[in-house]
Amino acid sequence: MSQQSERTSYDVHAVETRWKRVWEDLQPYVADDEAVLSGQREKRYALTMFPYPSGDLHMGHAEVMALHDVIARYWRQRGYEVLNPMGWDSFGLPAENAAIRNDEHPATYTYGNIDTQFESFKHYGMSFDWTRRFNTSDPSYYRWTQWLFLKFREQGLAYRKNSPVNWCPRDQTVLANEQVVDGHCERCGAEVTKRELTQWYFKITDYAQELLDDLDVLAPTWPERVITAQRNWIGRSEGAHVDFVVEGRDEPLTVYTTRPDTLFGATFMVVAADASLADQLVTDGHRAAFEDYREQVRKRTDIERQSTDRPKTGVDLGVRAVNPLTGDPIPVYAADYVLADYGTGAIMAVPGQDQRDWDFAKVFDLPIVRTVQPPDDWEGEAYVGEGPAINSANDDIDLSGMGVDEAKRTTIGYLEQQGLGRGTVNFRLRDWLLSRQRYWGVPIPVIHCAACGEVPVPEDQLPVELPELRGADLKPKGVSPLAAAEEWVNVDCPQCGGQAKRDSDTMDTFVDSSWYMFRYVSPNDDTQAFDPVLANAWMPCDIYVGGVEHAVLHLLYARFFTKVLADMGLIDFREPFKAQLNQGVVINQGKKMSKSLGNGVSLGDQLREFGVDAVRLTLVFAGPPEDDIDWADVSPAGSLRFLQRAWRLAGDVSSAPGVDPTTGDAALRAVTHRTVREAEGLIEGGYRFNVMVARVMELVNATRKVIDTGAGGDDPAVREAAEAVAVLLSLVAPYTAEEMWERLGHQPTVANAGWPAVDEALLVQETVTCVVQVRGKVRARLEVSPEVSDSDLEAAALADPGVQRAIDGATVRKVIVRAPKLVNIVV
Repeated sequence: MSQQSERTSYDVHAVETRWKRVWEDLQPYVADDEAVLSGQREKRYALTMFPYPSGDLHMGHAEVMALHDVIARYWRQRGYEVLNPMGWDSFGLPAENAAIRNDEHPATYTYGNIDTQFESFKHYGMSFDWTRRFNTSDPSYYRWTQWLFLKFREQGLAYRKNSPVNWCPRDQTVLANEQVVDGHCERCGAEVTKRELTQWYFKITDYAQELLDDLDVLAPTWPERVITAQRNWIGRSEGAHVDFVVEGRDEPLTVYTTRPDTLFGATFMVVAADASLADQLVTDGHRAAFEDYREQVRKRTDIERQSTDRPKTGVDLGVRAVNPLTGDPIPVYAADYVLADYGTGAIMAVPGQDQRDWDFAKVFDLPIVRTVQPPDDWEGEAYVGEGPAINSANDDIDLSGMGVDEAKRTTIGYLEQQGLGRGTVNFRLRDWLLSRQRYWGVPIPVIHCAACGEVPVPEDQLPVELPELRGADLKPKGVSPLAAAEEWVNVDCPQCGGQAKRDSDTMDTFVDSSWYMFRYVSPNDDTQAFDPVLANAWMPCDIYVGGVEHAVLHLLYARFFTKVLADMGLIDFREPFKAQLNQGVVINQGKKMSKSLGNGVSLGDQLREFGVDAVRLTLVFAGPPEDDIDWADVSPAGSLRFLQRAWRLAGDVSSAPGVDPTTGDAALRAVTHRTVREAEGLIEGGYRFNVMVARVMELVNATRKVIDTGAGGDDPAVREAAEAVAVLLSLVAPYTAEEMWERLGHQPTVANAGWPAVDEALLVQETVTCVVQVRGKVRARLEVSPEVSDSDLEAAALADPGVQRAIDGATVRKVIVRAPKLVNIVV
């Protein structure tokens, strides 16, 4: 092929059409299991977000995929065997709600969108291994989701119970605690209420301590805000369970407290109004008032109930408990500021040391006893800080003067000695509620029999397939549509053969996505959920790229599943993701994109106008991955112009492939090799992809300068630089890189070209250029040693004739030195 292409302009759409066909034929991104199993090549597993097929790809998809592909392509160029799979999280509320809005059956709508997204992903030039593609709504996948559910149940990790649950009135289904954000449904934004229902749970709390401890291992390679979010959500606290004798009740009322040292100040007790305990404690004379109050409470969200600025409300339950340290009888109230799922659903109220208790005590005229001495200048109400214990003594124990920690230890020791309580570790984390009263999800593989109770579906009868229910009204009604599908729901009991019913709820979609990374290692295996040998060879994933919005959803659940699978003996590791990268959000004109605001940006329109590579380059170059991108502040047109320059650069190279570069321009060779080495550090040392792109742009400029002012395109150093540009650009702009690689006389694909070798001798810089600014304008450029000191650089800058003319006798107020590249003189 001629080195100079006959085309003189870069037609992005013609280029995209051509290379999509080439990639389709070559299949360059298929991962080789044998290469990893045999040790022929070291593995890298790159995992990105599992998309919902509720529409075509949008700007958010475009950003995360562009960032993810930089890493996957870089690892491939470095010689690793890369597993980079993609599939669809196709069950669940996002897909179902979108289908209902479009008046289509969820299966028709979902699979239509999957086909659309599949073509969009291919057009976007992603280096996915499409041979491993699957959808969570395929029976071949959810058969194993059901199998895992049954295995969890066998180990006591899946169970059913009645309790107050989060209820979304718009989606008409229950929600896990993790799916409630500031009192609202994280899917639709509706205000969440409470209902009393019997639901299925996963016992994630059994792993609370390990989930917390292992965050220390992940902290160096995971975003700090994700680590913090999970620590806070797991919420470990140390305290005590304290037993209070209650009049007319054989069993003591046990409460959990993180401050057992304040027990002497407990002057009343509060039980969550919607807890079953309140219903057990209330006396007949107070029942009517209590039930009226409970109905009011059930209409309030948890966020409302826990707000510190709301007036305190409650009702006396008509019983008295005994403070175990003072012996005083204290009243027991039902109130809304205590939640049923916190501890035992009851608290000892210490108004002197808790502001909400203080506010409640003031409303109901209850005693307030301080047990910690506030500072002398304290002017507030409840005091929650450190200080010596006061008013905390009886005939057997005296905490007077002790600090908080010592008083805690002493109190716990006394309670345990007297049989009145025990030291306890508590967690904010609650078990994962996984039942959903919706159609489009994995059927729960349990049959309910009046004689046998809960009966698991036999493994050889899996999958329990979701009936099509074509023509049925699938709009949310608060009860799963499956309950009305009589032919499906009515079955014989597998144990006794009698009449029974299938469980009509479906599973939360986060169950599907808690183990999908395992399925990718053997997606076509119909004998097991995944091949343990391949899972142990490929996993854990070396990186997960996705949004921070699932910090305590997908990421926490996937960690839980991994630990359970390890305990089942299926894998030999306990964390699924070695490292994680969060991307920011694409906004426009300073605000989230919205049709109502008129600032929406269509990915399709951008791709048609500027091409895939320009959009990808713009998103990667806009800033650090974790920063938000304002589309109004970036320039895909500028990105396209740069790509055209790079393309022309390859066309201007006239030396033959394989020419010895050591005979070429030494300065350009140094720039090339430093750029390659810097790119390695920028990618591996903090995902600074934007800076890497800037360095490639500088290399293009340096190469163009040599072509235009030196030996032209025949210089071997120009070829070396152009080839390096093609390989580096392949991480961000694959179509342009392929064009360059072909123009340079190579066979496709540039994705497998290999990383350019770096000559260490060329990395040594004898001098660097220092820019000197006066009044913000460049007045001199000095060639200085890379090791120059601040003081020597300042002296050299001030002595430069051009700088002296710019100062022109003015007083130098400040000299800012950033050795060895910048001096800024303020006059």
